[in-house]
Amino acid sequence: MIHEIFNQAIFVYAITICGVFLLLLAIALIEMNSYMKKNFFVDYKYILSSPFAPSVSLVAPAYNEGMTIIDNVKSLLSLSYNNNEIIIVNDGSKDDTMAKLIEAFDLVPVPYAWEPVLETAAVRKIYKSRNRAFRKLLVVDKENGGKADALNAGLNLSQKELVACIDVDCIIESDALLKMVKPFMEDHTVIGSGGVVRIANSCVIEEGRLVEVRLPEKLLPRFQVLEYIRAFLLGRLAWSRLNGLLLISGAFGMFKREVALSAGGYNPNTVGEDMELVVRMRRTMREQKKPYRVAYIPDPLCWTEAPSTNQVLGRQRNRWTRGMAETLWTHRALLFNPKYGRMGLISYPYWLFYEWLSPIMEFLGLTYLLFRALTGGVNWDYFFTLVLVIYSFSFFVSMIALLAEQLSFYRYTKRKDTLKMIFLALIEPVWYHPRLVWWSLRGNFDLIRGKRHWGNMVRQGFRKHMEEKMQPEGAMP
Repeated sequence: MIHEIFNQAIFVYAITICGVFLLLLAIALIEMNSYMKKNFFVDYKYILSSPFAPSVSLVAPAYNEGMTIIDNVKSLLSLSYNNNEIIIVNDGSKDDTMAKLIEAFDLVPVPYAWEPVLETAAVRKIYKSRNRAFRKLLVVDKENGGKADALNAGLNLSQKELVACIDVDCIIESDALLKMVKPFMEDHTVIGSGGVVRIANSCVIEEGRLVEVRLPEKLLPRFQVLEYIRAFLLGRLAWSRLNGLLLISGAFGMFKREVALSAGGYNPNTVGEDMELVVRMRRTMREQKKPYRVAYIPDPLCWTEAPSTNQVLGRQRNRWTRGMAETLWTHRALLFNPKYGRMGLISYPYWLFYEWLSPIMEFLGLTYLLFRALTGGVNWDYFFTLVLVIYSFSFFVSMIALLAEQLSFYRYTKRKDTLKMIFLALIEPVWYHPRLVWWSLRGNFDLIRGKRHWGNMVRQGFRKHMEEKMQPEGAMP
């Protein structure tokens, strides 16, 4: 009797999650079609001369980013925008990050008047460049306090209407700010906007600019290309249409400074500070009975170096799981609470039951299957039918995501790259996905144990691939 109830529960959960994904898929395709019709031929350069264009502060925290820091800052300096400032926050790096910044951009300490609205670790010095070509650049050297603490220091020092928080290890498209501010200009209720993040591994980067898109050479980053296309191009686009988006990627997100400060800034006591801030901003606006919207830009605006080893990727996904769980627990009052509208009745339950709970359900299902197999009680026809349905559905969603990418932004133009991603979609459910489940389980276990730190994210740097390509045959690496 118990095993029949468990079988039915697993079956119902699998069917409902497939149904929810199909609904989100349909909504995402509708929103993509609408966005392409509205924005495909827009000349964003008009924003440069518009008197209504908001001012923007770009805040980029850096910790031990000496490998890529110069290219990354050059990328930010090359962005097309008139009224903006760039704030690099060195969060107590132990490598040569600060020394490289001082040398490359001719920095000197300066007196700077600012109001510390948010409490942060001590700021040592503030630097500006003696070179007028870098007059928009402001570098903050502070004691180590973690990413959220560094972002709060940047919020304190920012002087503009909007704040764009960017991972310093990312390469940003030159027109990214123009596209990100457009929703704020069109709708005064927009409090935040996020963009698509893509994988930069093996791409050609020159002077902080992406000059050629390539599929990563290593297998693990390739899987992440497919995963990111599916998540950003379909999942988040659908939630944007529903105005239920709970997460703007920490790699590149933009907010109204006033709203972010009134909500209390980033929470330094969580490793999922990006999601937690979005939820808290939405919750604050709802409690104040103010209309608001969180926008989403499906254009590929940000390119980041993805982990290329199981060890580093495992740490990242472990942290993501802990951050999501912490946010859901912190804001548990939202669950099925009509006071918070769609966020309480739709968005929060989805993240709880289908994002956080899904890996746990998979693990329980496999554990129960092993137990039943050892005791001779498995209905193998039922089992293989269910596996085939789930596998086919997973492949179908990946194919729709790839088709949407090809029909919209078409960044991977080589036919062999498309064929490689189709092959990845075929083997992902049995090779890559089980790793994600395991890392998610470890994340929940580590959270229960009280683990709070990020874990080391080792960077190879964007130049490494280029230098290897330029070496003559037979040269030593």
